[in-house]
Amino acid sequence: MSEYRLVSWNVNGIRAAAKKGFSEFLLSDSPDVLCVQETKANEDQLTSSLRHPNGYFSYFSSAEKKGYSGVACFSKYEPLSIKKGFDIPEFDSEGRILILKFPDFYLFNIYFPNGKASKERLNYKMRFYDECLKKASALHKEGHNVIICGDVNTAHTETDLARPSENSKVSGFLIEERQWIDRLLDAGFLDTFRIFTKEPGYYTWWDLKSKARDRNVGWRIDYFFANEELKDNIVESTIMSQVYGSDHCPIMLRLRF
Repeated sequence: MSEYRLVSWNVNGIRAAAKKGFSEFLLSDSPDVLCVQETKANEDQLTSSLRHPNGYFSYFSSAEKKGYSGVACFSKYEPLSIKKGFDIPEFDSEGRILILKFPDFYLFNIYFPNGKASKERLNYKMRFYDECLKKASALHKEGHNVIICGDVNTAHTETDLARPSENSKVSGFLIEERQWIDRLLDAGFLDTFRIFTKEPGYYTWWDLKSKARDRNVGWRIDYFFANEELKDNIVESTIMSQVYGSDHCPIMLRLRF
């Protein structure tokens, strides 16, 4: 029997997070795999200890634009394969995708686009969503287990944000964005957090400027999705709201095979 403890965290800049206890968190929490989003750095901008934490293999996908986007994975187990991107230049150039293959599943570490800036960016976000669903569904249909984690930049239902009516016309809670999560679930995936917790009031992102975290006025926009066949393997799926260092908190998924 094998067990995996996976953690996903949008760190809002890995160099900034390093000054707020990121390395200490990795050492003390000791996940089997840590998926990080919004690194805002190329590898050559990081210290050796951030690039290669003790006990971990590390993998990075960085944006062509410096100080923007980016994802990283730190894993105690060497993956069977690593893929950066969807093989689509408009997405891959932003460093939003790492796909790691482990013996029991494929793990998608994704920093999904934000659609607030303009209509063009919202269209980009929706195209990105469609491509992610296409890639994950293809692997699932081939008989593979697939886990998708990261900052999805959308709250699914009214229970996933503190003020749904006030944000009904804001990107991140638009009907077309929410419907993409519906389509993902209809394609055979589970929102793993909702297996265990049905109540509202659990969030993963809070606005820093308004100190919204102090009042728990937040959004649940970070997820672990897994194909339905993995349901019996899922032991735990939680929000680590006690961990600071970013405007997001980490989330955790534990599986047993």
